[in-house]
Order: sequence, then C-alpha cells, then structure tokens
Amino acid sequence: MSGVTLVTGGAGFVGKHLVTKLRAKGERVRSFDLAAPLHEDDFQGSIAEPGDVERAMEGVTNVFHLAGNAQLWAKDLSIFDHVNRQGTACVAGIALNKGVERFVHCSSLTTLVGTETPIGASFADEGTIHSSEDMIGAYPRSKRLAELEIEAFTAKGLDAVIAAPTEPLGPGDDGMTPPTQMLLDFANGKTPAYIDCILNFVPVDSLADGLIAARDRGRRGNRYVLGGENIAMKELLAMVERLTGRPAPKTKMPYWVALLAGAVDTAVVSSITGKPPKAPLTGVRLAGRQVSFSSDKAARELDWRAAPVEPALAAMFEWAKDKGLLKPV
Repeated sequence: MSGVTLVTGGAGFVGKHLVTKLRAKGERVRSFDLAAPLHEDDFQGSIAEPGDVERAMEGVTNVFHLAGNAQLWAKDLSIFDHVNRQGTACVAGIALNKGVERFVHCSSLTTLVGTETPIGASFADEGTIHSSEDMIGAYPRSKRLAELEIEAFTAKGLDAVIAAPTEPLGPGDDGMTPPTQMLLDFANGKTPAYIDCILNFVPVDSLADGLIAARDRGRRGNRYVLGGENIAMKELLAMVERLTGRPAPKTKMPYWVALLAGAVDTAVVSSITGKPPKAPLTGVRLAGRQVSFSSDKAARELDWRAAPVEPALAAMFEWAKDKGLLKPV
C-alpha cells in the first residue's frame, strides 16, 4: 500500500495494536484520535468535525475507521448517534471525495443480535441481518446505522468492507471497555453472581491481523465477522479462577432477575448518581440471547483465524496486575 494509512481511533485499545502492526510492516501510518498525538505523523481531532477529518485525510490512500464510543451506557444517549453514526458518515464521505483506495469500517458483534433473536441458544454470522429498529439499545443501534451509512457510501463508489469483531481481549485496554471491566470485576470479587450466557472473545493482536486481512483480501461491499472461541460463562469463570487463583462466583442468576436488576441499575441508580451502571441493561439483554458467532467466512476469504483465548486472557490479567487493577489475593 502506497501513501498514508489512516487509523481513526488509533490511540484506543484496538487502534494501538493495529497501528503498531502496520508500522512494523513498513507502512506510513497516521493515527487520528481525540487523544494527544504520540507520533509526529499523528493527528488530534474529532471524527464528527469535517475540518478535522479533512486535514487528517490529506495524502491518505486507505482508511481503518475504528473511532467510536464503545460503551453500553451514557448519561446522554444521543452521544452514540453523534459519534458512531454521524462520525462514520463524516469520515466515509470525505474518504469518498478524496478518492481513498480502500476503507475498512470496524463495526460490532452487537449488530448481529436483535430483539427478534430468541432468548436462549442461537447462531449468527454475516448473513444475520437486523434492522436498526431491531437493535438492543442505543449503542448497537448507532453501530448498525453506521453500517448502513457505509453501505450507502459503497453504493456511491467507496471501496469499503465492514469488519464486525466480537469482544477484543488482551493487554492495553486503558479505556476499560465493558468486557475488560467485566473480567476484572469477576477477578476482584465485585460480581457475586453470573447469568448463563455465551461469550466470544477475539485476542486483540489477532483482531488487528484480521482488520489488515480485511483490507488486503476482503471483497468490496462485504461484511466479515472477526471472532474467536464461543465460550460459556461457566467455562470462562473457571478460566479466570485458574489464571488468577481467585475464586469465581458460583451463583447463577436467572435471566429475569438479571434483567430486573439491570433495569433498576440503569434507569434509577445511574440516573441519580451519574455513574455507569454495574450491569447496563443493554448488556444484560444482549447476554440473555446466548448467541454463538461464526467467523467461517473470514477463514475462507481472508485466510484469517483467531488465536486461542486463554493466552490473551492471561496477558490481560498480567497487564492489569502491573497497572494495579487487580486486588491482592
């Protein structure tokens, strides 16, 4: 790839790993993020500000669009649409006008789960399509609307592919995305019970490789699920206990109890305190669907497969220990 590779959200959890890998390949990479620049080629700014995006896009030949709000709760829910949908439309529109050669949009597994997804075990892959109205919460809705923006710009001539990662896992999650926070809460004894669900984690290094593979080998207009192993919560908790030597919760909470607790925590406690809920209602509703995700298409077309989860989980806990995020046993 000639020219500059732009990574929006390049200072974030996944973005840092992607930027490192791209630079190791000899590419000239420009990180574009709200955070202060760490490299002379980096830009500071907002994806929702056209002037910032115009400046960051100068000389760019391909774009990885990772920037967004990845939380499941916000005091002002309009922030999700502003950043995730409107910001995506801004970046994609300017990329089209600038004649960018390839655009990789990083979406979310939450777009593959909807209100029509049954409670209990089910399956999802790229063929699982839900409307934005069917999304479970403001964050998933904004990410699905962002996908639709990309599809619209692709129809206008943008050479874009969509990557839908499952939950990134590994060291360096300074922003504490919900999966990392959940795992640390389990290890620190802050969560006394769990709900029966299926989780899918993708090691963050593998995800960075998958995003590069999507750029290099993905078919224009296609969507690729980038996921790892589907793991039952009970199995995950056993893994956490084995790696940390800390007792994991043994009490399984019925889904309807968790749903009620999440509703109260989100609608009442957080509205009063202004602090994020411990169990966001969106997260509880997503977990109750127990969806297993398939990355077979990425394996076939991108020649990509995720590394095993347990080493990534171990690396995350080592990082957390170094950061003082794990309480003494």
